Amino acid sequence: MKKLWLIFAQTTTAGLAVWFLVSLLYPQWLPRPLSPAPVAASRGGSPTPLINLTGPSSYHGAVARAMPAVVNIYTAKEVKSRKHPLMNDPFFRRFFGDRFGGDETTRATSLGSGVLVSDKGYIVTNNHVVESADEIEVALADGRTTEAKIIGTDPDTDLAVIKIEADRLPTIGFANFEKVAVGDVVLAIGNPFGVGQTVTMGIVSALGRTQLGINNIENFVQTDAAINPGNSGGALVDTNGNLVGINSAIYSNSGGSLGIGFAIPATTVKQVMDAIIKDGSVTRGWLGVEAQDVTPELAASFKLKDVQGALIAGIVRGSPADKAGLKPGDILLTINGRPVADSSGMLNLIASLKPDEDVPMVVHRGTQSETVKVHIGKRPRIKSQ
Repeated sequence: MKKLWLIFAQTTTAGLAVWFLVSLLYPQWLPRPLSPAPVAASRGGSPTPLINLTGPSSYHGAVARAMPAVVNIYTAKEVKSRKHPLMNDPFFRRFFGDRFGGDETTRATSLGSGVLVSDKGYIVTNNHVVESADEIEVALADGRTTEAKIIGTDPDTDLAVIKIEADRLPTIGFANFEKVAVGDVVLAIGNPFGVGQTVTMGIVSALGRTQLGINNIENFVQTDAAINPGNSGGALVDTNGNLVGINSAIYSNSGGSLGIGFAIPATTVKQVMDAIIKDGSVTRGWLGVEAQDVTPELAASFKLKDVQGALIAGIVRGSPADKAGLKPGDILLTINGRPVADSSGMLNLIASLKPDEDVPMVVHRGTQSETVKVHIGKRPRIKSQ
């Protein structure tokens, strides 16, 4: 028995000596213990396994698909500057002559971006990028440059379609906008400050932004992807390189990006683009009212159940609203069965209707609601100043 115990002790001692030498000289030979999965304490006190939410390490694929379809747009137009008022004074002219000049015509240039949406050369951009331009030059991502002509504009949404004549044109696909959600990663592609094609990354920070005073018809995608002067008309794309919107405006006091940019959603872009390519312009419904939002105070005074709708503050004489018998003080609750959230929502609903169709509208008048049928008119086109 003693002999067996002696053999066991010697074997154990030798094994420990070997393990010590291996761990000291060749630690990689030893098996590593499995580390427990990271956990986070939940409110109930029990640990909850953390989920790995790391995204892709690169968005090169999305950029490679979208960037060739984004173009740089350079415009030029003649601007007349009036002479100084004192030049009308003979005494002033006697001493200073024509030093302050008379009426002059100068050449103003600007830049922006655009997106190729058809291999036939159609490009979507912002209306303010090409508005009143005498010359439009487009620079493609592959280095080619060519002149463009305006096919049509839509000042209400600040969109325009121009066309170039070229072959082998790359195009961009449209994202399924119904699946776009706050928090989605987006990439803004354009030509900020004229430095050249640039990509910035951010997320969708809000959807359906209205009442910003930027356009007459608003339904913006808000993003914190850096958008700067020159980005206007460029693409806002998802991580697959599909078009989410057209970059349009920024919120800034300095002219630089402050992390709040606005893009026109792809659904609006496609609707306007198709109408302009087909008819040269966009036809929208028109009611002919001036409206304001329903506040909690107004809702209480009108005894409304919910704070929603659009209060009619004024009516254009001879307009569809006037002919239908709508009156100032009426509150529009629904249009063609769709609820009116506010005055901006009312404008969007009316604009989506086709002219010359009869549409039922529910209005709150006095202490009760009633249905009024309105023969929708055609929205007058805004004249550029």
